[in-house]
Amino acid sequence: MPVSPNFAFLNSHDSQLVRLGTMAERYFKEDPVTCLMKLRQFGELLAQLVAAKVGLYADAEEPQIRLLNRLSYNNLLPGEVERLFHELRMAGNNATHQRRGDHRIALSSLKYARQLGIWFHRTFTADKNFNPGAFIPPPEPSQETEVLKQELERLRLLAQENRSFAELAQAKASQEEELRQITEQLLREAEAQAQEAFQRLEQLQTQTVSQSNQLIKQTVAKAQQAETQIDLDETETRRLIDAQLRAAGWSADSENLTYNKGTRPEKGRNLAIGEYPTQNGRADYALFVGLQIVALVEAKRQCKDVSAAIDQAKRYSEGYRIIGEETLVDGSPWGEYKVPFVLRPMDANSYSNFVLKVGFGFATYADRIIYAALFPLGTVPKG
Repeated sequence: MPVSPNFAFLNSHDSQLVRLGTMAERYFKEDPVTCLMKLRQFGELLAQLVAAKVGLYADAEEPQIRLLNRLSYNNLLPGEVERLFHELRMAGNNATHQRRGDHRIALSSLKYARQLGIWFHRTFTADKNFNPGAFIPPPEPSQETEVLKQELERLRLLAQENRSFAELAQAKASQEEELRQITEQLLREAEAQAQEAFQRLEQLQTQTVSQSNQLIKQTVAKAQQAETQIDLDETETRRLIDAQLRAAGWSADSENLTYNKGTRPEKGRNLAIGEYPTQNGRADYALFVGLQIVALVEAKRQCKDVSAAIDQAKRYSEGYRIIGEETLVDGSPWGEYKVPFVLRPMDANSYSNFVLKVGFGFATYADRIIYAALFPLGTVPKG
C-alpha cells in the first residue's frame, strides 16, 4: 500500500494510523473538509491506542471527548498533547457536521497529527529521542491564498535544510506519486481494516487491564518527557493561541487581524491585534477591550529562551505609544512600563496556565489581565 512518508513510522504501532494519515494528505489538495474528517479519525484511534496500552480503553463507541478527559485525568495527555488532540477533534467535528474547513486549517491539522504521532512513538517505545525528519508538505491546492502559499514554501525550505536536496526531491516525488495511486481501493481497505483495528484495541486492553495502575505510573513520566520535545513552529503556536482567545470571546486571527492589514481598536469589541507596533519592535498581540489596551502578549515556542522572551516583552511595554484614540489602563504607567505584558510559551496548554509571567509591578492588575484574556466578553472591563 502506498503510504505517506510523514506517517509511515507509525506502521509499527497500527497500520490503520498510517492509512488515515495517508488519506488525509491525499484529500488535502482538493478536499480539505474530508482531510479534516480523516484526521479526526486519526486522533480518535491514536487516543484509543493510548488508552488500550495502559488498560483504560472502553469501547469503539465511547465519545472522543470523554476518552480524552479520562486520559487527561490520569495525567496521560500532558501539556500541548491534550490541546492538539482537541484541535483535531474540533476541526474534525466542524468538517463532519458543518462541512466547514479550509486548506489553512487542514495544513495545521496535518502537522498536529504528525506531532501527536511522534509523541506517541516516543512515549511507547524505547526511542525517546526518535526523529523522523522534517515534515514534508502535501501537494499544493489548485487555489491557495498568499498566506498558505508562503507557509507551504517555508515548510519546503525547512525540509530542505534538514535533508539533502537529492533526498528531498526523491521524497517529494515519491510522496506525490504514491498519493496519486491512492484510489477507492484504499478507502475500501481502510473501512475493512477498521473493524480489525477495534479488535486489536480490545485484545490490547485485555492484556493490560490487570496492570493498569502500574502501566499508568510508568507511562506518565515518559509521556511528559515526550511532550517537552513537541516541535511546533511559531506560526502554529500563534494559531493555537488564536483559537484559545476566540474560545474566550476575543476576536483573534494573527494572520488577518493584524496592524499591518489595517486592524485597529474599536469601541465595543474585544480585539487581539497581531504584530502590534511599539517603539521597540512589534508585539505578537495587543489585547484591546474597546479602545483600552489591557496587555501585550508575546508568543514563543517551548524551546525558546524564556528569560530572553520576558526581556523582549518588557521592551515592548516600555516602547508602547498611543497612536490614535486608545487609552491606557488605570494606574499606568508603572515606572517605565506602560502596558502589562504576558509571555505565553508553548507549554501553557490550559487556560489557567495561559499567563505564565506578568511584568513586575503588575501584581494587582495581573488577575484582571488573566480574566480579560481567558474568559467571555461579559467578564471583562468595558471600553
